[in-house]
Order: sequence, then C-alpha cells, then structure tokens
Amino acid sequence: MFSSRKNPSQRDSFSYRAGKATTAKKQRSFKDPNRTSRIIAHTQQPSSSPQSHHQQSPSSSTPTSPNLNSAILTISVGPTQRLFAAHEDVLCKSPYFAQACRAQFFETGNKRIELPDEEPEVFSAVLEFLYKGDYTPRLAYDKRKASWYLESLDGNNSNGESTVYHNGVGGAVLKDTVIYCTAHRLSLPALQRLALKKQGLQSGVQCSTILSSARFAYAHTPASDSKLRAHYLALIIRSRATFKRSGTMQMEMERGGSAVWFDLFVAMVNHLDDVTGGK
Repeated sequence: MFSSRKNPSQRDSFSYRAGKATTAKKQRSFKDPNRTSRIIAHTQQPSSSPQSHHQQSPSSSTPTSPNLNSAILTISVGPTQRLFAAHEDVLCKSPYFAQACRAQFFETGNKRIELPDEEPEVFSAVLEFLYKGDYTPRLAYDKRKASWYLESLDGNNSNGESTVYHNGVGGAVLKDTVIYCTAHRLSLPALQRLALKKQGLQSGVQCSTILSSARFAYAHTPASDSKLRAHYLALIIRSRATFKRSGTMQMEMERGGSAVWFDLFVAMVNHLDDVTGGK
C-alpha cells in the first residue's frame, strides 16, 4: 500500500516541485548537448496562464459512463492474482486492452485477462482513471494561488511523498512513476501526462526513493522517452547539493548498472558548459 514519510531525515531527503521537461519534436539522445543543456531551463519555466489551466486538467481523458450492455471482464493482477472487474467498453479505451479483448473474443467463454507483472494498487489507479479521468489523490487547481495541488481525502493539500511497494524491485517506488510506466505499456498517453504532472507536485521525498524510482523509470521506459527520464535528471541536478552528501547516491553510483548515470553525467556537463559559457 501507500508508504508516506512525514519526517524524512535531513541528510537523505529534500523538498521539490519538479515540472516535466518539454519534448522536442524530433527524438534525440541525451548525449545531444542541445537537448541536455536545456533540461534545467525547461523544468523551471513558469506554466502558461492560469486562465487556460484552471479550466482543464493536464489529462485529456473525460469520465466514462459505461454502456450497461457492455460485457464485464475479470482482470487478474499481480503475483497474488487479485481480481478486478471492469466494463469491456471502458477497458477498450486502452489499445492494449482492446487487443486483449479481441483475442478473448475467439476463446470460448473466457473473459479473464492476466496481468501478472502489474501491481494491484497501480492497476486500481489505472481503472479509476479510465472511469473518472483522474486517480486518487485527485489533481485540483487553487485559483487564489494560481497553482495545481493534490487533494487529500479530507480535501486539503496532500503533496507529500506517495510510494508503492513494487514486487519486481523489492522496495518502494514513487507511485506516479509506476503509473507512468504502466500507462506507457497500456498506450494511455493522457494518463502518462497526468502521472508526470502529479509527480512534479510532490515534496519531501527521500533521496533513496528518488534514486530507486529513477532506476525503475529507466528500466521501464524506452530510450526515446524524453519526459520522465528528463524529469529525474533535472531533479537530481537541481538538488545536487543534497545528493552529493547522500550515502545512498554514492552507493548507487558505485553499483552502477543503469543508463541513468551516463545520462546524468552528460546532462551535468552540459549544464556546467551553459553556466561557464554565460560568464
């Protein structure tokens, strides 16, 4: 279930609000200095006018009223095979499930989809999004402050760390990161945008959680992904004063095994070039 840390240690935690990096029209590697040197600037740009923001959420999905005649499908999720039920027409908003439903059509009486590698808590959020256009905690807009925030169950601001235990990792990963990667597999770009927006609103996240989540993001997104990966690179660079004192950061880098470290090196070199070039 969710794991919230209200009082993270001063050494290995910090507060942040990281926005997503904008995407170039042409996909390029992080080794391209024209791209990596702009990561910081992109994530720090102010959002567009609140008049356009408060009227519509970053998600382009709208709540779905299921067809009462639609078939009910059973979805088995995770190693514990937790069962979910959903309307076929709602599930088919995802091309992945649309294809799975077509395959089910040719099987006699089998209306069950297996998702052994997904986490039940994450899939529950996916279903909530498919039905309601958002997932808990919901995204809300504060007109007075002209800013987005995450609503808690009591209606207050709830921008703290929200993690999920992932069996494949054997530890905690930021929930929105797992949702983003799951949305990529299910071909739900609107859910990807929403998850990235929500992750940027969290604060007080442990360094160890950031690093394990960055590893997860790199392991579950294609090399062409220029949003979630860039989000983590920009976050670490902006908070480098905290990360350079982190024992977890040192241990992770010595262990290696992920492309995130080379991308981080290139991004930091280009950032330094920008700083020294501007003097």
